[in-house]
Amino acid sequence: MSRVELSNKLDLNRIVFIGRTYEEYVQMFSLKENELKGKRILDCPSGACSFTAVVKEKGFDVTACDIAYSVPVESLLKKGLNDIAHAMESMEKIKHGYKWDFFSNIEELKYQRIRALKDCTASMKKFPRQYVTATLPHLPFQNNEFDLTLSAHFLFMYGDRLDYSFHLKTLKELLRVTKEELRIFPLVDLEGKRYVRLDELLSELGSGIRFEEERVSYEFQANAHTMLKIYKK
Repeated sequence: MSRVELSNKLDLNRIVFIGRTYEEYVQMFSLKENELKGKRILDCPSGACSFTAVVKEKGFDVTACDIAYSVPVESLLKKGLNDIAHAMESMEKIKHGYKWDFFSNIEELKYQRIRALKDCTASMKKFPRQYVTATLPHLPFQNNEFDLTLSAHFLFMYGDRLDYSFHLKTLKELLRVTKEELRIFPLVDLEGKRYVRLDELLSELGSGIRFEEERVSYEFQANAHTMLKIYKK
């Protein structure tokens, strides 16, 4: 998934355009298709993930947003393929930090990452209006525009790069555009450690919300197996 920059100018060399599959999303967020019917869904930031591509084909109301979507689709496809190749070269050295249950080996991981990328870019061509350019912590949507918002592999993972203020502003912005429920996965940083200021962050959201942490069936990065659910009352 691409990393959202803090400026309005996108440097394509500074992002990694790699995404997760629809099947990973189902497990990461404990999703059930019958619960998605009639929902307005936002995936943010969505990068090269195939969730939007798949659920859009199924007839659901879904929008994906990411800073990378300002770049032409063919450029993103080329960038993604190069990024996947580079990432797989590095994976052998760090594979001990991952659990090989969902993916049996690095070759399968590579195949699934390429599948997600190609599904995503094909969908961008077919449904361009569903892929919106956005730079967090600001989103071009109305208050309560979406019933359910999903946010994967961004907040909390980059606690050493994105400061507390950015985390708080982004979380409030995601909640602003969400009417019912926000789900975030995972709750750990790149070293597999729980984001140290998570409790403080949640305490600053004030009244009108409730939250819970849920253990999910998906765990690829070691210790990344918990989702945060935030409900608006």
